[in-house]
Amino acid sequence: MADVAPELALLVRRLCGGALPFAVVAWDGSRVEPDPPAGARAATRGEPVTVVVRSADALRRLLYAPGELGLARAHVAGDIDVEGDIFDLLEVRDLLGGPTDHVSVGPRLRDLGRLVASGRRLGALGLPLAPPPEEARPRGRRHSRRRDSSVVRHHYDVGNDFYRLVLGEAMTYSCAYWADGVDDLAAAQAAKHELVCRKLALAPGSRVLDIGCGWGSFVIHAARHHGARALGVTLSPEQADRARRRVADAGVADRVEIRVQDYRDLDEPEFPAIASVGMYEHVGAGEADEYAAGVSRLLAPGGRLLNHAISRLDPDAAPGVAERSFIGRYVFPDAALHEVGRVVSTLHRAGLEVRDVESLREHYARTLRAWVANLQARWDEAQMLVGPARARAWRLYMAGSAVAFEAGRISVHQVLAVRPRAGGDSGFPATRDWLSKPVTID
Repeated sequence: MADVAPELALLVRRLCGGALPFAVVAWDGSRVEPDPPAGARAATRGEPVTVVVRSADALRRLLYAPGELGLARAHVAGDIDVEGDIFDLLEVRDLLGGPTDHVSVGPRLRDLGRLVASGRRLGALGLPLAPPPEEARPRGRRHSRRRDSSVVRHHYDVGNDFYRLVLGEAMTYSCAYWADGVDDLAAAQAAKHELVCRKLALAPGSRVLDIGCGWGSFVIHAARHHGARALGVTLSPEQADRARRRVADAGVADRVEIRVQDYRDLDEPEFPAIASVGMYEHVGAGEADEYAAGVSRLLAPGGRLLNHAISRLDPDAAPGVAERSFIGRYVFPDAALHEVGRVVSTLHRAGLEVRDVESLREHYARTLRAWVANLQARWDEAQMLVGPARARAWRLYMAGSAVAFEAGRISVHQVLAVRPRAGGDSGFPATRDWLSKPVTID
């Protein structure tokens, strides 16, 4: 057989419709350098981008799942990698699959003939390979309590130490708020917690519910800085265990309770404040009204809801994440990104009144790049904690999401709503001065 790299380079040129934009190293050790002008472009950024194809299985995976999913499977399995920055791999993805957004890429059927021909010449044809074991295939009725619990555990119960490595000391898995003068991730997350507390008008003795409380960072902040009494619920036992320890270490165990419980099963007196930060994405395309009715039931008259969620920008796009996308299989099975207008309408149907909407799109891009930097700085340790395949999957999804936020393919919005009192009294001040002041932490 002739050297493999030239055949792979020819395939990439045909798939890209132009010059070879990166160097290729094949499993037989052969190498092809990038074509100009792509090589000149890469050189201006430092080291040339090199795609390493470690096995013929990479072609087989692309043959049976053309586009993003096949490329992701090959990368997660270790059949294909990039020497250098993970964001270089995203350029490869765009060239070989062209994402329409960060959640789904349709198969490119016109490329199958080229893949088959190259696969035949390189001896890569055969039966489809089993997906990497890290790929999720949840069972049961979609968004049943049992299935939702298993999906959450798939994503969050990969090890608290791994998340500590990625998220840093803030242990907060949602968009930070990079207020003026804030350059540190932990400080930016504290600023986000403070922003949410301000929007919810928390005061000493206030009761607040945190739906999807994660590792307890928000409820700790609310208790420590505002004297609130907080209940945090999560479906992840690992999160709850670490959250309870963090609550005790923070000295607020007398004001904060952490439960492993579905918010739909809560039977509590109505709360004057509810935070739902990074949870709405898990609700699902067909369950938004059930969610809104549930939080409305838990909210006291005059009470406020802060719904913080990733959103689509296209009002005509379906909210569900494609099942055969990388995100749908490896990261957030059964998830849905709702356009913010639909979020507002859904809350209104539940009897709530939306009072404020704020986009934090650029803030999330910066947050994700900080997480990727943390992961890459301790890459060997991360692989030891969760295995090379899962570490690659998490790095790919966070970097891909950062690019999607930067490109405006997705956004994230905080939607603040109130349950009006009898007679329509919202309890909100007449102006927005309370939101326009700089966010600082005492």
